[in-house]
Amino acid sequence: MQLRIFTEPQQGATYDDLLAVARRTEETGFDAFFRSDHYLTMGGDGLPGPTDAWVTLGGLARETSRIRLGTLMSAATFRLPGPLAISVAQVDQMSGGRVELGIGSGWYEAEHTAYGIPFPSLGERFDRYEEQLEVVSGLWSTPVGQTFDHAGQHYRLSDSPALPKPVQPGGVPIIVGGRGKRRTPALAARHAAEFNVPFSPVEENAELFDRVRAACDDAGRDPASMVFSSALVLCVGRDEAELARRAAAIGRDVDDLRANGAAGTPAEVVDVLGRYEAAGAARAYLQVLDLADLDHLDLVAAEVAPQLG
Repeated sequence: MQLRIFTEPQQGATYDDLLAVARRTEETGFDAFFRSDHYLTMGGDGLPGPTDAWVTLGGLARETSRIRLGTLMSAATFRLPGPLAISVAQVDQMSGGRVELGIGSGWYEAEHTAYGIPFPSLGERFDRYEEQLEVVSGLWSTPVGQTFDHAGQHYRLSDSPALPKPVQPGGVPIIVGGRGKRRTPALAARHAAEFNVPFSPVEENAELFDRVRAACDDAGRDPASMVFSSALVLCVGRDEAELARRAAAIGRDVDDLRANGAAGTPAEVVDVLGRYEAAGAARAYLQVLDLADLDHLDLVAAEVAPQLG
């Protein structure tokens, strides 16, 4: 199982904070550094304020050399699909082909209100999301020298040169995720290289993975071509005292973390991740909430990662 570090900078982090975590992620052998794409904290003061996801990843692309970089998830409400495709392709070029785009429909109304971003109804957001996937995928897959057109309900592109191109063959891998039981699996089957389930029990992961496999079959796609992944909050301690200290630092209860996350001693976390792997997850996104605690990453790299296949 590949282990990826996943951060939530809207809770309060500077670019330098994120750079320190990304560098430690690379140094300790993790597969990737991912970040959320949000503009408003979900608790606390959020100081010093949000950082833009793709600006951040452009910087990290030049200051790292191995790890993959991406978002879980960029909101389709935040950016027009054409400019988003340009930004992501540029960061892919800047990184030498190490970028992945996690994209969702958008859900956090308060951040839209706070920064003047339109927040349509759920049905319209999902319709726009579907069109965004069509546009971004279409722009990247259009051969150089040809143009791309899209006549949708929400977005219309005419005679686009569809540039720049990502440097990765076939374009930047797209990650689709969520708990939707019908439209989300169908969109993943059509557009995604990876399907991610966020912060859910093992049984729900297995059920949703099965739905995506069925959607792949319906679309005439080999389900084996899909990568399945799970996101889990991380809290590991060598002993109960260290575990309690880390839980307190992120304002969480130890028992709740043990029940709902990748939490406990290293041996306990190995067992948890093993259950998700058995359910079909090839990757785990470990949500690190205390970005100042780089020793946390060291512990997982030394005592958890080597015990996973």
